[in-house]
Amino acid sequence: MDMKKRVSLELRHRSPAEVQELVLDNCRSSDGKIEGITEEFSNLELLSLINVGLTSVADIPKLDKLKKLELSDNRISGGLEVLAERLVNLTHLNLSGNKFKDLSTLEPLKKLPQLKSLDLFNCEVTNLGDYRDSIFTLLPQLTYLDGYDVDDCEASDSDGEGDGLDDEDEEEGESEELSDDEDEEDVVAEEDDDDEDDSGDDEDGGVNGEVDSEEDDEEEDEEDDEEDSSPVKGQKRKRDPEDEDEDDE
Repeated sequence: MDMKKRVSLELRHRSPAEVQELVLDNCRSSDGKIEGITEEFSNLELLSLINVGLTSVADIPKLDKLKKLELSDNRISGGLEVLAERLVNLTHLNLSGNKFKDLSTLEPLKKLPQLKSLDLFNCEVTNLGDYRDSIFTLLPQLTYLDGYDVDDCEASDSDGEGDGLDDEDEEEGESEELSDDEDEEDVVAEEDDDDEDDSGDDEDGGVNGEVDSEEDDEEEDEEDDEEDSSPVKGQKRKRDPEDEDEDDE
């Protein structure tokens, strides 16, 4: 897919000014140049052009808010002056896997005062004997070169990849975790209420059962009394001997 078409797809019905991150990795550029990216991307903070066949960055537009530029695995060998002119707030630059052979091709980066991290893995310039010391001397504003500082301490994730977008993502993640915890607490509270209701129903059922049982027992006792007091059908009532004496008199 060519770069212009890829840019159109990545917009996803947004205006260029609404885009903060633009990833165009593995698309194809015409004649090794940047295409489809204009100054209309005024709020762009991250631009990734990994393995797109670039040989030049001469056509990159002025992007005042761009902080991170990924250009690894292309065929760029120079012409970095344009970056210093148009990307004044750049903090992270990845040039790994390109064609930089000597230090002089990197000198224009001295004019990027905010540049904090530079990657040059798999570039011929890294074969120089005093490569690291020379780069830190050439670019004193650098904190990390190829992921390590001047004392060979590895960059943390926030330093190596950091930009304002990471902080926003972390805040969103924290708010989502808090929301999930609140939802779980609500579910537990509802379950506790249900358990209390069920236990209340059981108690009511037990009381009602006892009352019903007592009423049934009383009814049975009354029926027994009635049976004892009523004569059995078909039997005559025996006469008392005193009644017979009175008849004789």
